[in-house]
Amino acid sequence: MGRIDEMYRRSLDNPEQFWAEAAAEIEWDEPWERVLDDSRAPFYRWFAGGRLNSCHNALDRHVEGSRADQLALIYDSPVTATKGTFTYRELRDAVARFAGALVAEGVGRGDRVLVYMPMVPEAVIAMLACARIGAVHSVVFGGFAAHELASRIDDAKPKVIVAASCGIEPSGIVPYKPLLDEAVGMAESKPERCIILQRSMLEAELVPGRDVDWEEAVSRAVPAPCIPVEATDPLYILYTSGTTGQPKGIVRDNGGHAVALAWTMKHIYDVQPGEVYWAASDVGWVVGHSYIVYAPLFHGCTTVLYEGKPVGTPDAGAFWRVISEHDVCTLFTAPTAFRAIRQQDPEGSHIDRYDLSRFRALFLAGERCDPETLGWAQEKLGVPVIDHWWQTETGWPIAANCLGIERLPVVPGSPTRAVPGWDVHVMDSAGAELPSGEIGALVVKLPMPPGSSPTLWNADERFSEVYLSAFPGYYQTADAGYLDDNGYLFVMSRTDDIINTAGHRLSTGAIEEVLAAHPDVAEVAVIGVADELKGQLPVGFLVLKAGVERTHAEIVAEVVQLVRERIGPVASFKVAAVVERLPKTRSGKILRGTMRRIADSDEYTIPATIDDPAALDEIGDALREIGYARPVSVSVHDG
Repeated sequence: MGRIDEMYRRSLDNPEQFWAEAAAEIEWDEPWERVLDDSRAPFYRWFAGGRLNSCHNALDRHVEGSRADQLALIYDSPVTATKGTFTYRELRDAVARFAGALVAEGVGRGDRVLVYMPMVPEAVIAMLACARIGAVHSVVFGGFAAHELASRIDDAKPKVIVAASCGIEPSGIVPYKPLLDEAVGMAESKPERCIILQRSMLEAELVPGRDVDWEEAVSRAVPAPCIPVEATDPLYILYTSGTTGQPKGIVRDNGGHAVALAWTMKHIYDVQPGEVYWAASDVGWVVGHSYIVYAPLFHGCTTVLYEGKPVGTPDAGAFWRVISEHDVCTLFTAPTAFRAIRQQDPEGSHIDRYDLSRFRALFLAGERCDPETLGWAQEKLGVPVIDHWWQTETGWPIAANCLGIERLPVVPGSPTRAVPGWDVHVMDSAGAELPSGEIGALVVKLPMPPGSSPTLWNADERFSEVYLSAFPGYYQTADAGYLDDNGYLFVMSRTDDIINTAGHRLSTGAIEEVLAAHPDVAEVAVIGVADELKGQLPVGFLVLKAGVERTHAEIVAEVVQLVRERIGPVASFKVAAVVERLPKTRSGKILRGTMRRIADSDEYTIPATIDDPAALDEIGDALREIGYARPVSVSVHDG
């Protein structure tokens, strides 16, 4: 039995002992009374009775130890041509002072603070300052629409909102303050105070009596100490858009979160304290919370905060510059970032311009990583490329190649095996376990491990209904996939992206794999569209590599033939369109569901998380050219 097998078995056979050992890496103010509290099952709680402070574990204990003068945070902003660094002592002092500014505004343990910020150090400082005083932070992606922001204000009811005057995109300045003012005007639950970071490129008008300038608030603040909280107290709320129009507030607690994230840095990512770790994401997403802010700092690493894009700031070599300049050992980003880099620089010519000798692993998550992208990254970078799978709700990886335990062979298309602590099963719609190789619903046996969301904010019943009701005793991931004979997991698509073509269940992910293998294709999406005869038919969308000059008709004919050869006539794949880009959320997820509704001429709502709404118009045009998508009414997502 390999090391990973032994650890995995131990985590399922005796989870309480397993996680108690992991909890020794965290400093506790008071020990827990129960490792696992199952008294309100299926609402399980970890480390009940224990007391700790997440900010102390991220900063103060390192300052009190040997890391006071080690870099904690590197800020790299190509969009503003600025860079900055904070040692652990400097970051602790900045956080303590801003925590004092929050205390001066009446914020205390359990109060909510909403953070509406771009990728600037002050966003990290605000998050950790809340953790320091036991307040609950809720980060909303900077630039989110006012209605969307208002719905989150009404759900969380923050005492204070921390915002910036603007964000910077490659396309220009995005004023945040007008969006904030509109959202506060719409919200029923008004904040008592807004603290505004004025950025030099666009200063905002402050509302007298409500708004306070960040610098002024900090200049008169008294540094605040860490306040111990219950392990089961909430650390943050992170909203995801709900299907009912009411956003879902994913709750993360303090104790289990600290234990699980510290464990992952060593065991999954194989990163040592003192090394430089970079998660190229945003603090508005779970990856930013978990792996820009908390996990690297819990583990004593240096973390990179990047305000830029994978391409266009200034070119497709942006990531390699950051890795080289800051001695990054491990990068975690979304497959869509690598598809963008590959599309712009198919030969990887930018890579040779930089010294990547200290770089040793690339982790990808957020969208399914197609084997072509994984193979390209492996070939060009010469390091392990690890696809891993997790969700906002889980807070950390469900399945991964755990480099810090035992490196397993990489199987393209698979995030390898379930991580210790995660008991993953594949079931049919009736709740029966499926044999290896058969696609079904991916579910996790309860209790889920520490660090996963124990519930939704003020909505236990909704949590149960959304996640626990379809498969009693299991968490429903809403992803579909299968396990192979070696225990490798294949996450093929969301459950609603399994299409039924003339009685055959087909995964759009499997068809996407084939399309992505075409040498001229950089990125793909496949959706199932309604068909009177066969129920649903797959339709493909292709983004071509830069410099490809062949006719679209030729390329489409070739990918249709490829699917026929590799999957067979059963796929009924006959239609594809070449497009300039795919519509995505700001975190890089392709909006397949919205594309499907456009194709089927259903009414649809423009998701609040969309990066550029114009991309949907382009998809509509492409669909009409191939006989789909009659004009329908469109609305903007209102929460």
